Amino acid sequence: MRHLLLLFAAIMLAMAGLIAPTSAREQDVAQSDLPPLYRAEMTQAQAFVTEMMEQGVVVPVPKDPGGGYTHEQHKRNYRAIYLAGQLYRITREQAYADYVRDMLLAYAALYPTLGDHPAKANQNVGRIFWQVLNDAVWLVHAVQGYGDIRDGLSEADRARIDEDVFRRAAHFLSVESQWTFDRIHNHATWATAGVGMTGYLLEDQDLVDRALLGSDKTRTTGFLRQAELLFSPDGYYTEGPYYQRYALMPFMVFADAIAQNDPDRRIFAYRDGILLKALRTTVQLTYGGYFFPFNDAIRDKSLNTDELYHGVAIAYAETHDPGLLAIADWQGRTILTADGLELARDLAAGKAQPFAFGSMLLSDGPEGQQGAVAILRHGEGPDHTALVAKNSSQGMGHGHFDKLSWQFYDNGHEIVRDYGAARFLNIVAKDGGRYLPENESWAKQTVAHNALVVNEKSHFGGDVDLADSHAPTQLHYSAEPELQVSTARIDSAYPQERVTMLRTLALLDVAGLDAPVVVDLLRAEGEGPATFDLPLHYSGHIIETGFAVDRNLTSRPVLGADHGYQHIWVDGTAAPEADEAFMTWIFGGRFYTYRFVPQTGAQAILGESGANDPAFNLRREPLVIQRVSGAADATFVSLLEPHGLYDGATEQTIDSRSLIASLRHETHDSYDLVIVETKGGEQTVLAISYDDDPAQRHRATVDGRTLSWTGFAARIELDQERN
Repeated sequence: MRHLLLLFAAIMLAMAGLIAPTSAREQDVAQSDLPPLYRAEMTQAQAFVTEMMEQGVVVPVPKDPGGGYTHEQHKRNYRAIYLAGQLYRITREQAYADYVRDMLLAYAALYPTLGDHPAKANQNVGRIFWQVLNDAVWLVHAVQGYGDIRDGLSEADRARIDEDVFRRAAHFLSVESQWTFDRIHNHATWATAGVGMTGYLLEDQDLVDRALLGSDKTRTTGFLRQAELLFSPDGYYTEGPYYQRYALMPFMVFADAIAQNDPDRRIFAYRDGILLKALRTTVQLTYGGYFFPFNDAIRDKSLNTDELYHGVAIAYAETHDPGLLAIADWQGRTILTADGLELARDLAAGKAQPFAFGSMLLSDGPEGQQGAVAILRHGEGPDHTALVAKNSSQGMGHGHFDKLSWQFYDNGHEIVRDYGAARFLNIVAKDGGRYLPENESWAKQTVAHNALVVNEKSHFGGDVDLADSHAPTQLHYSAEPELQVSTARIDSAYPQERVTMLRTLALLDVAGLDAPVVVDLLRAEGEGPATFDLPLHYSGHIIETGFAVDRNLTSRPVLGADHGYQHIWVDGTAAPEADEAFMTWIFGGRFYTYRFVPQTGAQAILGESGANDPAFNLRREPLVIQRVSGAADATFVSLLEPHGLYDGATEQTIDSRSLIASLRHETHDSYDLVIVETKGGEQTVLAISYDDDPAQRHRATVDGRTLSWTGFAARIELDQERN
C-alpha cells in the first residue's frame, strides 16, 4: 500500500506540472497547486539553495570545532546537497543537479586527503568534522541528495563520486570507526543509517548487511539490534527525550529506505512496530512542544526540529494517524518527499485531529524492566498541568544521577525544573559547543535535580558504570480523574549507606480548590546517621515565606565542596515549624506555594546555582533544600499548590496567598496518610497502603474518623466519612 501511495504522489507531481516545467510561469502555477505546507517548504528550500548556489561551491579544509567556520560550512553543504537533490527530483531543473554534482566532486577531491580532524577532543574523531557523529550526519543527508541526481550523471562523474566520497565515507564509518559503528548508541544509529543508505544506493549488499547486522554481521550490533536495545516496549529511548528526538531521524529515514528497497523485512512492523511507537512516544515526552529536559538535554529543543519533520511525515505515511497532522500543523513544516506531500494534502483537506496527549507510564529498558517515566496530565491545551516522575535508568553516558526525580509544568511553563545540560551548542566561545566541565561538576550531579541526596554525595558516588547496572523499580501507577499516582523505589543508589528511597508523587484534587496539587512523599531509610537533602529547583521570584530566613545579605557562602554543592550559593537558612513551613513564588502570571511538613531539627536552605563558575557557564537558578541531619531515616512530605492570578497589564491580583491552611502527615501501621486542609475548612486525605490488591480493604483513623479504601492509594474527603 505504501508503495502505491508513493507512486500516486509521483503521478500527482507530474500532473501538477512539476516535472520539467517549460517556463518560470508554468513552474509558479504548478507550485500554486500544491498544498500550502508543502509549497511553503519548497519555497524555503529554494531560497536556501539559491543563496548557496550564488556563493558557489565552497568546500573548505576542515579546521574548526562546533560552531566554527569550517564546521558550519560543511553543515550548510550537506543541507544544500540534500535539498538541491530534492528540488531537482521535483522540478527537473538541471541547475540543481549540476550544483549537487559540482559540490560532490569537490568533496571527491577533498575526502581522500583527510586524516583525523585537527580539532579532535575526547570524542571519537571525524574527518570532515571534529567528531565522527557529525560525519555520519553528513553522510545521511548527502547520500539522499546524491540519490536524487545520480542517474543523470556521466559515468565518469558517478564513478568518482561513488568511490572517493561515498565508499570512502562508508568505509571510514564502518571500518575505521568500528568502535563507534558497533555501539548501542545514537552515534551508531546515525553511522549505520548512513552506511546502509549508501549500500542501497550503490547496490552494495555488503554495506547494507554491515549496517543492519553490525560490522561482523552477527547481529549482535547494527541497526536492528539498536532498535531492540535502545527502546523500551513502550517506545522510550534510554538516553532520554532529547536524544530520542535526535536518534529518531536516522531510525526513521533508514527504516523508510529499508521499506522501499527491502519491503519483505516489514521494518515498520518490526518488534511490534517499535519505531512508530517511538515516534508517538517522542511527541508525548513534550510540554508545549518542548521536550522534557532529562539527562544531557539542550532545553530549547522542541518538536520544531528537522528530525521530527522527517519522523512525523514518515510515520503519517505509514499510519495515517490524524493526530500527527495536528503535530505537523503545530510545526508548520514538512519534508519535500512523497510522504511530506501526502501529509500536506491531508492537512489542507482538514483531516487533522488533536494529538492525544495523556497520562501514561513509559517503561524503560529493552524488556521494560529498568524503571519508568510516569507522565501525569490534567486538563487539555497548551496551559494544561503535567507532573513528570523520572524513575528511569541511568541513560548511558548522557545520563544524570537523578533517581526518583520529578518536574512540574503548569499554565504553559516549567515550574519545577530540570537543569538539562551545561552546554552551549555550536557556540565557539563556549568550547566549540562541547559539553562544558560544569556538565560533570553540576548538571549531572544529584543536587542539581529534584532528587534526594545523602551525605552531600551524588547517587552511585557519580560512578557511571555502577549507575548503569541499577535502576529504580516502578511499584505503582494509576491515573484516575481525581487522583493520579506514581510510586517507585530504589535501594542501590547509596550502597555504602544502604539507603532505600521510596517516593510517591501524586496529582491530587483537593476539595475547595480549582486546580490539583502535587503531593510528594519520600521515605528514606538507612542504617546509620546521615544528612538527607531534598532539593527543589523552581522557576519564579519569591513573594513570601511563612518562616523567618537568616539571610546572607552582604556575602554568600558556598554550600559545599564537591558533587555539585560547590556550585550552590546560600542565600539564607531557616528552621521552619508546623504550618509556617511554606514559601510562595510567582511565575508566568500565577502563584505557587511549596509547603512541607517539617521534621525534627530540619533546616530549609535557600540558594542559587552559579558559585565557583569562573567562565560563566552556569545559569543562575533558585532552589530550596529541605535538610535533615544526624538521622538514620527521614520522611519528606511536601505539597505544591498552583493558585491565583497576576496580570501586570491590568494591575489585577487574585489569590496571591495560599488557599491551604495546613498540611499534615500521619502513619498508621504501614500506611501513609497526607491530610490537606483548606482555609475554607475542607479536608482531603491522600491514603497510601502500598498494596495493589483491589480486593484488599484498608482502614485507618484520622481525627477520630475511620477511613476505608481499597487499592494502592485513594483520595478521601473527610467530611464524607463517618465513625
